Amino acid sequence: MSQLSNSRPFKGFAPRWLYSFWKFSRPHTIIGTSLSVFGLYAIAIALTPSATSPSILPLITAWIACLCGNIYIVGLNQLEDVEIDKINKPHLPIAAGEFSRQQAQLIVKITGLLALLLAGVGGPWLLATVGISLLLGTGYSLPPIRLKRFPFWAAFCIYTVRGVIVNLGLFLHSLWLLTDGSDRFNFDRHFYQLSIPPEIWVLTLFILAYTFAIAIFKDIPDIKGDREYHITTFTIHFGAKAVFNLARWVLTGCYLGMVILGWWFLPGVNPIFVAIAHIIALIILWWRSFQVDLENQAAIAAYYQFIWKLFFLEYLLFPVACFLA
Repeated sequence: MSQLSNSRPFKGFAPRWLYSFWKFSRPHTIIGTSLSVFGLYAIAIALTPSATSPSILPLITAWIACLCGNIYIVGLNQLEDVEIDKINKPHLPIAAGEFSRQQAQLIVKITGLLALLLAGVGGPWLLATVGISLLLGTGYSLPPIRLKRFPFWAAFCIYTVRGVIVNLGLFLHSLWLLTDGSDRFNFDRHFYQLSIPPEIWVLTLFILAYTFAIAIFKDIPDIKGDREYHITTFTIHFGAKAVFNLARWVLTGCYLGMVILGWWFLPGVNPIFVAIAHIIALIILWWRSFQVDLENQAAIAAYYQFIWKLFFLEYLLFPVACFLA
């Protein structure tokens, strides 16, 4: 029996490594990235009467490129924040000793390279989207720039990528695929055909403001490690309660703004569905907020994850609203 067990020293290694890799990729960001890719593609189909038949391969290429870019960005951040994560997020693979620094560096290098290669194959809009995202993600974490040290620039990087670059870039890429299919690399010839409808501008504005709330809220549960390692955040400047309330009111403005704009200014969405869905989401947001104890780090982190779930929901609700129009 002992010989049999000794002959299988790597039993269970693959599941453990995959679980560590899943944590390393920061699952909530992976889910958000995936929903944005597929959600914006669905919106492009709904808003483009002249769209050609959707093709699955270019969509999967874009999805994998964005996932690789996502892992590069969050992985680089973990590489530069090991000591901070040992205080704020000790479960992360490098901080927990599940990945060595060399292993994490290899993952980051491979995913960054794959992101750029696949985006280059996908087309100019995808390459621009992924390339700018990687550039900002690198500047966010990597010394000597390390923009995360400064509250404004840290928030700017997060909401610019999630709010502006992802929404506009992926929508234009989707439109490019759906209208120019076989000749999508002829950039000069087809550029004039691409336009961004008001529905996408409103969604981008919603996600931009929503991501700003996420960007300032994310530092509330991390205040201890940030203070010890001199990472200046809005939470350290103004206190957890002030930032919590600011984030909650920004999110409230997002939902009310979507109801108002969806009802009067967006012909491409179903206004009744938009109003009902976003009012319900807003009520749940406030109901959950009253249950948060700002002295309890676990409660704050749980509410932060709940905000992310509402963020995911938007990329499901908005395409449905477009198809119901």
